Amino acid sequence: MSSAKLDATVERVQAEIVGPLADLGLDLEAVELTPAGKRRVLRIAVDQDGGVTLDELAVATKEVSGVLDASDVMGEMPYLLEVTSRGVDSPLTLPRHWRRNADRLVKVTLVEGDEVTGRIGRSDDATVLLDVDGDERELAYADIAKARVQIEFNRRRDDRGDD
Repeated sequence: MSSAKLDATVERVQAEIVGPLADLGLDLEAVELTPAGKRRVLRIAVDQDGGVTLDELAVATKEVSGVLDASDVMGEMPYLLEVTSRGVDSPLTLPRHWRRNADRLVKVTLVEGDEVTGRIGRSDDATVLLDVDGDERELAYADIAKARVQIEFNRRRDDRGDD
């Protein structure tokens, strides 16, 4: 299957499932279609405020499967459907990603090449406030080239009283 055909199929899948997922209270985060021998793998990533539970993923999988079965978007070639949540290492690309990761440590690469690591504070549709070593720094999303949450294994929380 050509790259252009895969891209067109991904766009059609997105159009078919975004509404039904929204009805479940889920945001469609990504659709990925990759060839795998004589079949394809269709990965759908979803998210919502507060995260997604396994039960919600099961309901979403059933809904997406039903929608795709009722349409011709996937054609005749067999495929494996995987519905998952956004991975912790997924880039922060939309304002809702920043909001959902408030108080997490993030590494940001700015458009001009500088890197900043700080804790996510308030965010809105255009900017995010980072606590960088005790100093607040407001960044416009337009100035951010790349941003990823950093994994913290031993974060001390005693400063907020919730060990």
